[in-house]
Amino acid sequence: MKIINTSGRRKTSVARAYVQNGTGQITVNGKDFKSYFKTPTLHYYVTQSLQIAQARDQFDVTVNVNGGGVTGQAQAIRLAIAKALVENNEEFKKDLRARSEEHTSELQS
Repeated sequence: MKIINTSGRRKTSVARAYVQNGTGQITVNGKDFKSYFKTPTLHYYVTQSLQIAQARDQFDVTVNVNGGGVTGQAQAIRLAIAKALVENNEEFKKDLRARSEEHTSELQS
C-alpha cells in the first residue's frame, strides 16, 4: 500500500493524515498521540475510525494538525483517518457511516 494523504476539518482545526501499512503507530505533530493528547477521551477520538474498521494494528498514521482546540483537533484527525481508510478500502465506509450516525443520534437525545 502506498502512503494515503487525506485531510480532515472540525471547527477551525485542520488535520493532514498520512496513512500507510504498519504496526499501529500514531504520531501527531512529531509526538506519540498519547503524549500530544492527554485524556482518554481524546485518545478514543483519534483511534475511533481505526477501531471501527478493526484495523488498529494494521496502519501507521502520521498527522500534522493545527488550529482550534484539542477536541477539535482530535476530531479532525478522526475524520482524516476515516477518509484514508475508505480510500484504501471502500467496504469500511458502511461501518464508519453507521457508527457516525449512531453517535449523532445519541447526541441529539
